[in-house]
This record gives sequence, C-alpha cells and structure tokens, in this order.
Amino acid sequence: MSRESIVNVVLMLGMLAVPLWAYSADEPFIITLTTRAAILAIAGVGLNMALGQGGLVSLGHAMFFGLGGYSMGILASHAQTYTPLMTWPVVIEGTSSMPVIWLLALLMSGIAALITGALSLRTSGVYFIMITLAFGQMFYYFAVSWPAYGGDDGLSIYVRNQFPGLNTLDPIQFFAIVYGVLLLALTLAGIIARSPFGLALNAARQSPARVEAVGISPYRLRLAVYVLSGMVTGLAGALFADLNRFVSPSMFSWQTSGEIMVFVILGGVARLCGPVAGAAVFIALEHFLGGLSEYWHVYLGALLLVIVLFARGGLVGLVAGQRHAHD
Repeated sequence: MSRESIVNVVLMLGMLAVPLWAYSADEPFIITLTTRAAILAIAGVGLNMALGQGGLVSLGHAMFFGLGGYSMGILASHAQTYTPLMTWPVVIEGTSSMPVIWLLALLMSGIAALITGALSLRTSGVYFIMITLAFGQMFYYFAVSWPAYGGDDGLSIYVRNQFPGLNTLDPIQFFAIVYGVLLLALTLAGIIARSPFGLALNAARQSPARVEAVGISPYRLRLAVYVLSGMVTGLAGALFADLNRFVSPSMFSWQTSGEIMVFVILGGVARLCGPVAGAAVFIALEHFLGGLSEYWHVYLGALLLVIVLFARGGLVGLVAGQRHAHD
C-alpha cells in the first residue's frame, strides 16, 4: 500500500470517527457539521473528475449543485403540499423518497452537463472558464426570478425526505447515508482514474494532438467526464438541500463554484481524497474561526496561498510526500 493510500484510509476513518464520537458524547451539532463536510466533499469529488483528471477548470459547477438542490426542493415541496408537480399529459406527484429524488438530481444535472458541456468544450483555457461561469450565472438569475419556488427568498422544506429502513431525522443515520454516497463517489472516481478511459483522458489532458492521432476524440473524452462530474456534483446538491431542508439561488452562485474549487485545491488536485481533506479543513476553519471573526476567509486565503506556492500537491500530497499527482 502506497503512502497516499494510507493517508486516504486515515482520512476516511477520521471522517467516520468524528460523528461516532459525537454520537457517544451526545453532540448532534458535530454530527451535522461532519455531514456537511462529507456532502461538500462529494461536490469536490465531482469537480475533481473534471479538473484533476480532465484538466477542465470550471467555474460553473454550482449550476449542477443548484440543479440537484432544486430537484430535491421542488419534489419535496409538492409532496408536503400534496399538489401534483404536473397534471398534463400525465400526472406526476411530488415525493419525499430520497432514491427517487437522487435519480432526478442525477438526470437533471447530467442533461445540463451534456448540453452546456457540448458548447463549452468547443472552447479552451480562459474562454472555457468564462463560458462555464456564464452558464452558472444564467441558472442563478433564473432561480432568482422564479417566484413559483421562492425566487430570491428560496424555498423551505418542512419535512425530511425518507430513505428505506432508516430514520433520516436522526443525525447519525443521515450521516451514514451521506458517508455511503461519499464512498460510492470516491469508488467511481478511483475506477475512472485506473480505467482505459481515465488513462486516455489523462493523455488528452497532456497532449490532445497525440491522442487524436491514434483515433481517439479528446472532445468526447472531456464531454463524458464533464457529464459524470456534473452528475456527482448534482447529487451532492440534493443531499445539501436535504440536510438544510432549504434551497435558494445561492446554490447556483459563482461563489459556490469557487468554494468547491477551493476544496479541491486545498486537498490536492487529482488526489482521490483531496476533496475530503479540503472540505474538512474548510468546515473546521469556518466553525472555529467563524466565531472569532466574520473575516475568517482571510485565514483561508492565507492557507490557500501557502498551498499553491509551496505544496502544489495539496494537503494530501504534502502529507504523502509527493509533489503533485501529475508529476
């Protein structure tokens, strides 16, 4: 087992140990805090597929995060008001079933990623960054001007969605659901990285011309990973909205995209568990320093600056003793 694999195992065991300790100490707030970190880590895993493996610097991943959140919010709001979501040509009811909501979140974010990716990936570099940002802002302003689901005020959900066999109102059981989804997302990311598809994607990131010369389309590779990336991030959005029982246009904002990218950079771009480390550090700083000053982001910025300048492999790379996953 490599040193980085050991670091990854320790990270995942640590994320499991904290809520178990909090449960034994009767500290439900700590469980909820760890659940939030795990959900944001899932969003980071999604972005890391596109950024770390595909080399796609996207500032529009909040679009998928928000679509997942609104998928949950819309279905759950119709379930709690007992009104159908659609009456023609077929009647579609709201639902509080998590698996059904997750399927819709995956579908909506996947379709959005396919359409926006097909257009965005015809550009590269700073143009790709700006067009993904533009798509994200389009969704943001659409949500702001959508009064049917709260508009700028957002949408509150007064019931917790259900998962078969579990009490989702119990913080430790809800954490178990999120932790399981995080493990699945990391497993998917690991399989992609080691698969022929992942190797071809890595080659396309380094030398698109050579990949194209052997008959493989870099465009299709990037589009495929962009869609997968968007779907994972959309699933994280549905879980985040379920945790807060609230969804708002801020989930679509460019600041949300920036925060997700910060998780990835802090933990380590292209590191399997980099987003987990990054999200955990972000939540810890927010919790411990946020109570001291509303300007706690200054300390986050300083840490990010140190990581970028002196530890390009992120926190995971620093501990594992490797400079960068792509070196």
